[in-house]
Amino acid sequence: MKITQIRNATLWIEYPNVKFLVDPWLGPKEYMPGFEGAIHPEIRQPRTDLPFPAQTVAQADAVILTHVHPDHWDAYAEEALPKDIPFFVQSEADQKYVAGKGFTRVSVLSEGGTLFRGVTLHKTRGQHGERTKVEPACRQLGMPYDAMGVVMKAEGEKTLYLAGDTIFCEEVQQALHTYRPEVVIVNACAARVASGDRLIMDEQDVEQTSLAAPQAVIVASHMDEVSHASVTRAQLAAFARQHRLDKLLIPADGETLIF
Repeated sequence: MKITQIRNATLWIEYPNVKFLVDPWLGPKEYMPGFEGAIHPEIRQPRTDLPFPAQTVAQADAVILTHVHPDHWDAYAEEALPKDIPFFVQSEADQKYVAGKGFTRVSVLSEGGTLFRGVTLHKTRGQHGERTKVEPACRQLGMPYDAMGVVMKAEGEKTLYLAGDTIFCEEVQQALHTYRPEVVIVNACAARVASGDRLIMDEQDVEQTSLAAPQAVIVASHMDEVSHASVTRAQLAAFARQHRLDKLLIPADGETLIF
């Protein structure tokens, strides 16, 4: 199994028979403004260019879209991807949204599992920020709150848990307990709304994830790109050294990890 960190939450996850593209955010550096209602709306995003051309990033066998927020999916991805590529999403609402962009093979994942080219995909749940605080704010902004995670299982491969946009919470603990993954990808830049509430994991969440899954290597993704990030790769690396998180990997854009 190979995991390539492309940029932000955009990843390639490769098995011998299939290459998944996760959360394709393919626009050029600084093409979109920062998020209103979050910290640092004055910073344009993404903060860097892709490490590979968008058309190269789009060369995959299937797409996994954890949710339709604009830092996970954009018009550049709509243009670069073939309309008949298999697409896996979290809900019927997201299925309708993606199909409305002209994609013809959009499927909703379930917790029970979906088999695709030898890889079984299980949808998992999380909290895209503390639910009681952030979900009402999302409703006011007209943005969906939920974002899925995905567990991937294939014969002869380590079990992978892609937690998605979530803080460390009961749902994450349940996924770690149920699937006992050997590789866990966490989105860890601690993006924050204007009130200061985080939307995804910070350093302490990463540490809790590692403690809850001592058998797993933790891979930090979704770093150094969005306007409302509050933790950098360098800060997370310093925290990991201080707290002896020896199984935490923080790949650079364009870097491939092999498991």
